Amino acid sequence: MNSTSLSKTSLVVPLLVSMIAISFAPILVRYSDAPVSVQGQYRMLFTFLLMLPFGWRQLPAIRKLSLKDWALLASAGFFLALHFLLWMASLSYTSIASSTIMLTLEPVFVAILAYFFLRDKLGKAALIGMAVSIGGAILISSGDFGLSKTAFFGDSLSLLGTAAIAFNIILAKRLLTRMPSYVYSLIVFGFTALFFTGYNIAAGYSMTDYPSTEWGIFLLLAIVPTVFGHMVFNWLLQYLRATTVSMTVLAEPVGASLLAMMLFGEAISSFQLFGGGLMIAGFVLYLRSESRGEQEHNSPLATATKSVPE
Repeated sequence: MNSTSLSKTSLVVPLLVSMIAISFAPILVRYSDAPVSVQGQYRMLFTFLLMLPFGWRQLPAIRKLSLKDWALLASAGFFLALHFLLWMASLSYTSIASSTIMLTLEPVFVAILAYFFLRDKLGKAALIGMAVSIGGAILISSGDFGLSKTAFFGDSLSLLGTAAIAFNIILAKRLLTRMPSYVYSLIVFGFTALFFTGYNIAAGYSMTDYPSTEWGIFLLLAIVPTVFGHMVFNWLLQYLRATTVSMTVLAEPVGASLLAMMLFGEAISSFQLFGGGLMIAGFVLYLRSESRGEQEHNSPLATATKSVPE
């Protein structure tokens, strides 16, 4: 399925929903006292179970998967588990703002990997928009950027987790050219839950001894940032470039910082508000450049030019 199947306008709402949904992830993680790997396990397991009743409709597509497809799906699940494990762990060592600043580098990682693995090259205007957005996201988080050794360790974990999700997105983009997004999400989330389960068994963590409030947080992690966040991202990858979808992560510092202010009393400075405006402006510039580039690509003149033999 390609980007021409749906109009850009019809994709704006799910794009905004997913951007808002992922902003709740660091808040929910901070509320939980369970080990981050246990949070990750039940986040993915509950998502898998919520999707499973509707999975029977996808059985014909699942039967068509090759051994190579299963290997790539398992790899995507591994990188997703690694991302969650490293990023969620970072929140125990550094602030929400400092952790999310590393996530803003995701579009850079994805753009580099997309160039080498998908032959997907960004235009100059798109690169400028990306740079402006990342600069704004850095300003948002700069007021709380950690300088201690402990904070630096947490920031490093978040950076490695960002690299892991970039590999996951590239694998997703490639796999979604030959399978429905529901099949991809269902299987990858299942693999991710299995990887977390194996890790928790090896680490000796309890997987049952938690109060009801923790189970509520696990369920919310599955529904809000996963179903309405990551699952929607996977669907959007069928219609948008990998780098475009990864740009949505830049909304997380804005949403997470606002929620942290309301729930944890973390102040937002005028400097950070300016950064938020800059991030939004850069994101709009990026999307407009992408839309303009697609229109030029699909214009009658461009089509006619391509059809002329050299």
